[in-house]
Amino acid sequence: MAVVVVTDSSARLSAEVRSRWAIRQVPLHVLVDGTDLRDGIDPVPHDIHNRPNVTTAGATPLELSEAYRSALADSDGDGVVAVHISAALSGTFGSAVQTAREFGPAVRVVNSRSAAMGVGFVALAAARAAADGADLDAVEAAARAAVSRSHAFIVVHRLDNLRRSGRIGAASSWLGTALALKPLLSLDEDGRLVLDQRIRTVTKAHAALIDKAAETIGDQRAMVAVHHVDNHDAADAVGAALTSRLPHIESLTVSDMGPVLGVHVGGGAVGVCIGLLQ
Repeated sequence: MAVVVVTDSSARLSAEVRSRWAIRQVPLHVLVDGTDLRDGIDPVPHDIHNRPNVTTAGATPLELSEAYRSALADSDGDGVVAVHISAALSGTFGSAVQTAREFGPAVRVVNSRSAAMGVGFVALAAARAAADGADLDAVEAAARAAVSRSHAFIVVHRLDNLRRSGRIGAASSWLGTALALKPLLSLDEDGRLVLDQRIRTVTKAHAALIDKAAETIGDQRAMVAVHHVDNHDAADAVGAALTSRLPHIESLTVSDMGPVLGVHVGGGAVGVCIGLLQ
C-alpha cells in the first residue's frame, strides 16, 4: 500500500480534499454548556465564538490511538505520518507523541507549528509524497520540510477572546491596555502566537495583513488560504487583493477558521495561511 497521513480538524481540509489524498482526521473538541462537541463531526452553533464559558480541548488519546491503528492497518505496515496543530496552541501534539509510542517507529508525529491551513498545507505535502510512493522516512521528511515553508498571520477584532484563552503568549503584556487595537499577529518559528504589528483600525490592519502576506510570498510559488470568523466579506476582499497582487500563486481558497480557533480569536478575525512550494 502506501504511507497514510493523519491530521486533526484544525487543519480545515475539506472532506473532498481529505478523500482525494487519503488523509485521515481526528476531531478537536468544543465544550459548551457541559456538552462535548467534536469539531467536524457534531453540529456546532455558528455563534460559538460569542458564547460565554466556552472552552476547547485537543484530540483525546483514545481518538488518536484509534486513528493511528486504523491508518497503520490500511497502510499494510508502510507506516503513518501524523501532522498536528502547533504544540504551543494545543495539547494535541503532546497527546499524539505519547500515543504514538505504543506503535513504535511505524507512527511518526510532526508538529506543524501552525494552525488552520498552516496545518493542512503540511499534511498535504506529506500526502503528496505518500501518493508518489515515498517511504515512511521520506514522507516524514516532506512534512518537516513543509513546516519550515509555512507562515500564518491573523488580524483579530476583539481581544477578550484571546485574553480568556491564554493563547497569546509573548504578546500578553499589551492586552490589558490595548482595547482599541486591531493587532496583526503571526505564528513564530516555534508555533507561538505573537504580536507582529500594532494597528488602530480594521482597514489598516487588513492592508497590513495583505502586505505581510505579499512580502512573505514575493515571487515564490505558494498555496494560500484566507480564513475568517463570521467575516466572509472581509476575507473575500483580502483574497481578491492577494490574487491581484500575486497572480503567480498556485491556489487561493477562502474558508471559515472553524469553531475551535474561532473560540480563541473571536468574531471578525481574518487570517492568511501560506504554504510556500519548492
